[in-house]
Amino acid sequence: MTFTTRFAPSPTGPLHLGHAYSALCAYEMARAANGAFLLRIEDTDTSRARLAWEAQIYDDLAWLGLSWPTPVLRQSDHLERYNRDLMALADRGFIYPCSCSRSDIRAALSAPQEGVSAPAVYPGTCRGRPMSSRQAGDALRLDMARALDALHADIAFTETGSEHAGTHNIDAATLLAQTGDAVLGRKEIETVSYALAAVIDDAALHITHVVRGADLFDTTPLQVVLQGLLNLSTPTYHHHRLIRDEAGKRLAKRDDARAIATYRAEGVTLTELRQRVGL
Repeated sequence: MTFTTRFAPSPTGPLHLGHAYSALCAYEMARAANGAFLLRIEDTDTSRARLAWEAQIYDDLAWLGLSWPTPVLRQSDHLERYNRDLMALADRGFIYPCSCSRSDIRAALSAPQEGVSAPAVYPGTCRGRPMSSRQAGDALRLDMARALDALHADIAFTETGSEHAGTHNIDAATLLAQTGDAVLGRKEIETVSYALAAVIDDAALHITHVVRGADLFDTTPLQVVLQGLLNLSTPTYHHHRLIRDEAGKRLAKRDDARAIATYRAEGVTLTELRQRVGL
């Protein structure tokens, strides 16, 4: 199978130095292996995604010297597919409706980020509710204990990033205690969680190596569980270091002063930008 990586930004703001580093890492790993580099646009957050930001993503990545096959996969074009797979899990008894805290549910749908507190592990208040009791506004949660029981065999993933390199066996007790019954979807916005959409897309694109920031390492066990439930292959993971500011804080999209477009406008060369991120 062809060594295939991807870069999957959300068009909700400008790409910054951290995005540049991640995209370049994925691109150059693929090139070194004579493989393929793909671009995916993760625009399921329709309240924040903007076509202007998407257009700037293409411009910034081209300026970085990257190229990719077109057309790119845009997640907003595939909501029906994600929800179909989510309902398939529900039909098998792995999903239940939940009417608990809306703020926690909204947070749980997004990709985790360093410095942003994750919702507390769900205590299982609605666990056991049948799908027939689902009401407008309910979230859809994974019954983690039932999912782990169904997988039976040991599940694991391989990590090649320097901080966590090796084979990681997923411990059921730890996953239940630290992740619990994760939110996978919510009907009124017709979307699914970052974790589920990414798993489905990585399989559809035949991604062999997921290259991303270290802040996403802790979401990997949940994704491996979902891969097992959906009978999808598990790629190799590579979680790289994060690019930080002078105070050691992870960069975010609100850090416009470190946006790739800002450096471009100031006349910074690609060589100089690569040096800034340690390449």
